[in-house]
Amino acid sequence: MLRSLRTAALGLSAQQLNIDTISNNLSNVNTTGYKKNNVEFQDLLYETINAGNSESRNGNVKPSELQIGLGNKPVSTFRSFSQGAIQETNNPLDVAIEGKGFFRIQQTDGTFAYSRDGAFRVTADGSLVTANGLPVYPEISIPNEASAIKIGIDGVVTVVYAGDPNPEEVGQLELVNFMNPAGLRAIGSNLYLETEASGDPIFGLPGEDGLGNINQGYLEKSNVDIVEEMISLIVAQRAYEINSKAISTSDEILQMTNNLKR
Repeated sequence: MLRSLRTAALGLSAQQLNIDTISNNLSNVNTTGYKKNNVEFQDLLYETINAGNSESRNGNVKPSELQIGLGNKPVSTFRSFSQGAIQETNNPLDVAIEGKGFFRIQQTDGTFAYSRDGAFRVTADGSLVTANGLPVYPEISIPNEASAIKIGIDGVVTVVYAGDPNPEEVGQLELVNFMNPAGLRAIGSNLYLETEASGDPIFGLPGEDGLGNINQGYLEKSNVDIVEEMISLIVAQRAYEINSKAISTSDEILQMTNNLKR
């Protein structure tokens, strides 16, 4: 009976972690470029009480073993990098990646992070940066005299000056891909870091080598499906309740067993 208490307690912990992850997904339903997360579980080792190859009293070999499970454990969180909906903003500094790839962002310590968030801004000196002020790499500088900014699907950034119809190229947006994007480590602020699991970054230009295209005046929204997350939340709640009930039932049976001595 103590086995059932431990197993149900593990079930409570697992469903609590599941609910925490679902809650985070729902809270980021409006976060630009957010990718939903799911917890992956595995069952624990089984206690083999009776091996299946043992012979019964009549000499026949039993067709299956007698095993009892010992609960489950979380092993990883899997982030889905499926395409989110593309929403028009009409802001020339907003760009969305349609397809695979990440923007390369230079952090304050000089290292690089990666993001699907294309809500860029221009600083006082004309540098193209994220909403948090981190520069996009390779660095792109927009001249103060520019009257219009054009970003092509190939990532080429051009500007137009008043009275001059000829555009001038001022930079090139590059994209980065990974063999296993799910292995990236999220650090907040819509940024990811490469890890051994993700593999080394693969650099390229938009529209080439399987990388996505750039859409100016659009943003990629979160890929969280509210209905799907709500269903998962209900399932997790029911699982939590039934594990709690299993603990109560096991405790009641233990009390009944203790009372048998009286």
